[in-house]
Amino acid sequence: MSRAEQPSRRTVLAAAVAAAVAGPSVTQGVADAADTAEEPARTVDYRAWTSYTDWRAGSAQGARAVAGVRPGVVLAHPAGTVDYTDPHTGRTASWEYATWTSPVHRLRVPATEAIASWNAHAPAGTWLQVELHGTYSDGTETPWYVMGRWAAGDEDIRRTSVDGQSDGRSSIWTDTFAVDDATTGLRLVAYRLRLTLYRRPGTDLTPTVWRLGAMGSDVPDRFTVPASTPGPAKELLVPRYSQEIHKGQYPEYDNGGEAWCSPTSSQMIIEYWGGRLTPEQLSWVDPSYADPQVDHAARYTYDYQYEGCGNWPFNAAYAATYKGLQGVVTRLGSLTDLETLIGAGIPAITSQSFLKGELTGAGYGTAGHLMTVIGFTADGDVIANDPFSPDDEAVRRVYARREFENIWLRTKRYNASGKVVSGSGGVCYLYFPARLGIRMRRALAAVGVR
Repeated sequence: MSRAEQPSRRTVLAAAVAAAVAGPSVTQGVADAADTAEEPARTVDYRAWTSYTDWRAGSAQGARAVAGVRPGVVLAHPAGTVDYTDPHTGRTASWEYATWTSPVHRLRVPATEAIASWNAHAPAGTWLQVELHGTYSDGTETPWYVMGRWAAGDEDIRRTSVDGQSDGRSSIWTDTFAVDDATTGLRLVAYRLRLTLYRRPGTDLTPTVWRLGAMGSDVPDRFTVPASTPGPAKELLVPRYSQEIHKGQYPEYDNGGEAWCSPTSSQMIIEYWGGRLTPEQLSWVDPSYADPQVDHAARYTYDYQYEGCGNWPFNAAYAATYKGLQGVVTRLGSLTDLETLIGAGIPAITSQSFLKGELTGAGYGTAGHLMTVIGFTADGDVIANDPFSPDDEAVRRVYARREFENIWLRTKRYNASGKVVSGSGGVCYLYFPARLGIRMRRALAAVGVR
């Protein structure tokens, strides 16, 4: 399990709470109707800047677009120097910086939530900050919200989310922009993203950012979701890693075990695509620990403010530190979307929460857990590498299609105390090669990722 789906990560809306007091019989009625309803229209808009043309279209102060096999943006010359006091170490240091700001993106889906993600190379002595500035549906604007301060390593600064950001109408919950009360009809209708690239003064170092994007969504509040029709059977050969064999390891990175589902899942897919760590990179890990690459993933996805490894964009950014990989955070609309990806050879990491007994064969309940979907059986059931397993051999599981679909895609559920709490609404990490074949490109486009 992970902290990645605690209730504060999604807003608990007044209307949903009001509906919940009618009790389980009302929920069951919704479930019966949902099982026969048509699948709703897509409620997600993912936009990314990745091409040389994209980078040239932004406004820059000291930053410069670079062409090549993998176009990006770099710090060409400093726009200024700033002192930054790291809140997690207390150290103050001076940094040269440059900025790149995207054009305004008007959302095809006016959104209640938005999550940014990025892919970058940030050598030692560099780091970056990502911010979002939005326009509301009433024409007013948000402040510039910090969506993350990120470094590939942890020697220069400690990567961190920023708490306490709100304008009284929207707030940042770790890595997620959320309208405070969606029942008012207020929505995010447009946004810009701003990159600030930092380096040690007097050097020629620079981060290189290859992908910058955000997912905006307006997923309806629901306890149940429409059932999808099973597609073709296929299973991908993805490495299997258990988070549980790491229980008690490295308390400074949230102590292993149930807290490490996100980096464990990330590492499985990274290695599926051929990502490997050298003995030198793993030399800091206690040699008595099995699967030391999982410990490494936990360290390098750890959010020092959140005090956990479940920051979604930090996991996507970590995946992209491996040569030839990119990663995004988005939402998908159904298991049909996952079948499209699996058919093209792309596994996915899904976020779900459920009571013990809601997912047959899991044997546990969770307020938030990440697992890797690697395929589908002939009956349409989900084949998942579930890291909440006693050992690597036990990681492969088969879960009932209808149960899995509902616990992953719903936005509301009852917890063990009968209280209405939130669900992830289909949040998904996707990691895939930087150079895509036609089949993969089409599959990603079909689920809204370009």
